[in-house]
Amino acid sequence: MLGETVRKAGNDATEAASQWALISLCMLFNVIDGLDVMAMAFTASRVAAEWGLKGAELGTLLSASLLGMAVGSLLAGPRADRYGRRPVLLTGLALSSLSMLLCFWSPNPYVLIGLRLLTGVGTGAILVGANVLTYEHTSAHRRNLAIALQSVAFALGASLGGLLAHVLNEYAGWRYVFLTGGLLTLAGALAGACWLRESPAFMALDPQSPRTAPMTVTLRSAQYRELFAAGQWQQTLALALALLLIMFCFYFVMSWTPTLMIHSGFSEKQGVAVGMLLCAGGVIGALSLGLAANRFGCRRLLRGALLLNVALMLLIVPSSHVAGLIVPVGIATGLLLNGMIAAMFILTPQAFDTAIRTRGVGLVLATGRIGAILSPVIAGLLLDANWSTQGLFAFFAGSQVLAALLIGFGCRRAGRQTSKPC
Repeated sequence: MLGETVRKAGNDATEAASQWALISLCMLFNVIDGLDVMAMAFTASRVAAEWGLKGAELGTLLSASLLGMAVGSLLAGPRADRYGRRPVLLTGLALSSLSMLLCFWSPNPYVLIGLRLLTGVGTGAILVGANVLTYEHTSAHRRNLAIALQSVAFALGASLGGLLAHVLNEYAGWRYVFLTGGLLTLAGALAGACWLRESPAFMALDPQSPRTAPMTVTLRSAQYRELFAAGQWQQTLALALALLLIMFCFYFVMSWTPTLMIHSGFSEKQGVAVGMLLCAGGVIGALSLGLAANRFGCRRLLRGALLLNVALMLLIVPSSHVAGLIVPVGIATGLLLNGMIAAMFILTPQAFDTAIRTRGVGLVLATGRIGAILSPVIAGLLLDANWSTQGLFAFFAGSQVLAALLIGFGCRRAGRQTSKPC
């Protein structure tokens, strides 16, 4: 009996170590993802100054990678369900590294837009693959924290991007932010090729299932219809539309705040500093959400964060004129924004069975990217139309009220018809 107990404890310790190794590797991918996605936000003012870009043109440049992320998320889902999560994630890393490196030699904004689009396709595949691999490699009692840690990693990557921009913009130029990000992404791709393992849940699927059959249009349509079957469609729609609205707000704040602070009379260093405060708060928010989700319920925490974020969004501009107040407001806003993203990442894979999980996650993330794509462009158009900075923050805060209603109504209805949590 004692020997059996010792062996069981040893096996449990080995399994836990293996899970945390995978979680750490996926966190590395998300650090890189955050850096790649936010590199444009922290270099936007320098790029606009070099090429004389207007608000709408700059918004298009900021949205290019987000459009790519939507495409990447949609493409990654079906292929990860057919070929495996690992090869899709590694392909995303390779594409992101190549396009980031090529950004260094961009001769004009049009080439940079195309390269940012390709970077987005890669990062979209990385997000889907890392999220699902973490969920399927991790035991049930660790999942919420493990997935929330992926959002922590994304915020860390965004913070690293801000730090790099702060140093490199000053001493080398904006192009070196992309060069450094590309080299780090390439290093992550090599690490993944050496140590990333395939999902055990995917490997356990029936080898005769449709995932190994030719990927015909009819099959794809039928499998996507499963996401909208009775008892499932409420969760799919509620999660997808709520993430669209959350991303609409998130990417406005994260992409435009540094530039808007400069537009309002602050220095470039002050604008980047506010952006880094938002990212720093995001690290705390994502981690706190993961630790609290099991105890208080992820959906309840998400709704509260959405409503509180409305108030903080309205305080960002006024607080920037009061000495010392922008620091807690900036950190708290970043905390809530990233905590909300972490909550969505926790809720989404729970809503779908293994055979359709990456399709479901991919569809929800791709829909969310629509909000992310529209956000910088709409902000740029409103800025060109002489909207005030305060007016812009108030406009985007309104989207969070709608998201809270969707999470409360859609998920509650779904919970009455299915055992899947939301």
